[in-house]
Amino acid sequence: MSASGTHQFIINDSDITWETKINGVPQSTCSESCSPGYRKVIPDGNPSCCYDCIPCAEGEISNVTNMETCMSCPEEEWANSKKDTCVRKNIDFLSSQDALGATLVAFALLLIFMTLSVLVIFIIYRDTPIVRANNRDLSYTLLICLMLSFLCTFSFIGHPTTAICLLRQVAFSLIFTVAISSIVAKTITVLIAFRSTKPGSKLSKWTGKKLSAFIIILCTLVELGICTWSLVQFPPFPNRDTKTYTDRIILQCIATSSMGFYTTHGYILTLSLFNFALAFLVRKLPDRFNEAHYITFSMLLFCSVWISFIPAYLSAKGKYMVAVEVFAILASSAGLFCCIFIPKCCTILLKPHLNSRIKLSVYK
Repeated sequence: MSASGTHQFIINDSDITWETKINGVPQSTCSESCSPGYRKVIPDGNPSCCYDCIPCAEGEISNVTNMETCMSCPEEEWANSKKDTCVRKNIDFLSSQDALGATLVAFALLLIFMTLSVLVIFIIYRDTPIVRANNRDLSYTLLICLMLSFLCTFSFIGHPTTAICLLRQVAFSLIFTVAISSIVAKTITVLIAFRSTKPGSKLSKWTGKKLSAFIIILCTLVELGICTWSLVQFPPFPNRDTKTYTDRIILQCIATSSMGFYTTHGYILTLSLFNFALAFLVRKLPDRFNEAHYITFSMLLFCSVWISFIPAYLSAKGKYMVAVEVFAILASSAGLFCCIFIPKCCTILLKPHLNSRIKLSVYK
């Protein structure tokens, strides 16, 4: 800087002591620029050039510097960690790739193998007293239904579609109805068979296969009617839930109303409670009719599982809600399988001398 034509005024910056933390030249503004992911907020009483930089809220971004407001991400997207870009949310459903889904699949496969093994044993020993005395046709029907119930759990695991949403509830409802009605037929057959041994009884004509078939068909037709009404009135469909969780989308089957769900499940539970009461009444029949004891305990276990299912299902969310239903299906079916068939298999395989000496009436 020239003071005159012959003199110069020079400032030596290195010799100046600045009252700053780093002893550097201070900035001429109150605040630095706000980076992407932040927004400007001017404190009360400060000039417009003095502001604070506040991080964007969850689900919001700012993609340029010095933005005064953050932008909300679209419904199916979420802010990244820096909050400067929207990224697509993860889609969450019960998958066989998850630890929970894989555990349920493994449990179902184990039960399928066990049920198939017992079915083969019953076919091999079909002419032995213990198999024939407990109505082998109903035993075959029940074993096949239990195996199908384990198989139907696979429709609950994986990416849900409209077809799967329709299939899973109908298949579950009809399979369980046939299974429970088969046990009802077993219990009624035991009762009638005992009553028919009394002198002058006319019940012997009701101990054939026609009665069992009639009970199964009648009970199943009622459930089929309920399922048809439910599908027409409240059809299920895959729904993308973006509200329950902010960082992911829940993909699950829902219906326009829960009425159909509770009606179909309520009918099965009512049928089970009726069977439990019936089996409880005939549990003290002579030893040769002692299958009623196993049926009573199996129905008690079955009803306990599904009564416990209701509060657990209502309190769960997302894939855990589906997992609760899958577990209820597996646990209740496994209870029927273990209570009714495992004791017979133990007798057939481990105590064959009891099977060869058992003298039971054969009901055809």
